[in-house]
Amino acid sequence: MLKMFQVDAFTDRVFAGNPAAVLILDEWLDDAVMLSVAQENNLSETAFAVPTGASAWSLKWFTPAHEVRFCGHATLATAHVLTAEYGVRGTMTFHTRIGDLRAAKEGDACCINIPALPPEPLNAAPRELDGVFAEPPIDVFRNFENVFANLGSEAAVRRFEPDLMRKSRQGKTGLAVTGVGDGTSGAAFVSRYFAPGAGISEDPVTGSTHATLAPYWSGILGASRGWAFQASPRGGWLDYELVKDRVLLRGAAKTFMEATIFLPD
Repeated sequence: MLKMFQVDAFTDRVFAGNPAAVLILDEWLDDAVMLSVAQENNLSETAFAVPTGASAWSLKWFTPAHEVRFCGHATLATAHVLTAEYGVRGTMTFHTRIGDLRAAKEGDACCINIPALPPEPLNAAPRELDGVFAEPPIDVFRNFENVFANLGSEAAVRRFEPDLMRKSRQGKTGLAVTGVGDGTSGAAFVSRYFAPGAGISEDPVTGSTHATLAPYWSGILGASRGWAFQASPRGGWLDYELVKDRVLLRGAAKTFMEATIFLPD
């Protein structure tokens, strides 16, 4: 019998942002059990954290398909649960497969401190994405886990309709499309994210992609801080800031559900 929370991240209200499940454990469950919990939840991410010392936890994330190396919104959700439900104060450190991440409460929001993953230029979109774009992107780049396509404008991002079956040929590699803000929404840039091969058709709000989008757009726009909007049907806002080799992402989160789960004997 374990306690589990479901949190909407990067939003100040429920039924928006990106939902993640969070379990604060005394010790690790078997990976197969954690994957089964994630599959049962059928959310884009389920986070599991185990304390390792004063204000420090090991943190793992699972999609319904597999464990992932990096997830931003479930990190924000975990920080929210620790502060709102467990009374944690001050800076939290999360030991993860991508390195140490830090988080702290800032007013009504949480700030997560993640590594910047500078964009790696590509000459063209991978062959597996042939036919996905109605018009060729104006720029294509990648990081260790995702391909990014700059479609040029907020309008182009919003009207993008991917062929998810074709996109799934990339396997676990995700696709983020992005474009400059149109000047009316208040966003410096917008994005959307798809990873059907990882069990995620369209992700509502993706913190980890902004580890690359923040340095990319900071270089283009000449400003290291701004607001980004993920233009999914649920939508979500991220206050991003590039500080040397780190990205700070600030966002609110709301607890939607507290549940007791029962594992098999």
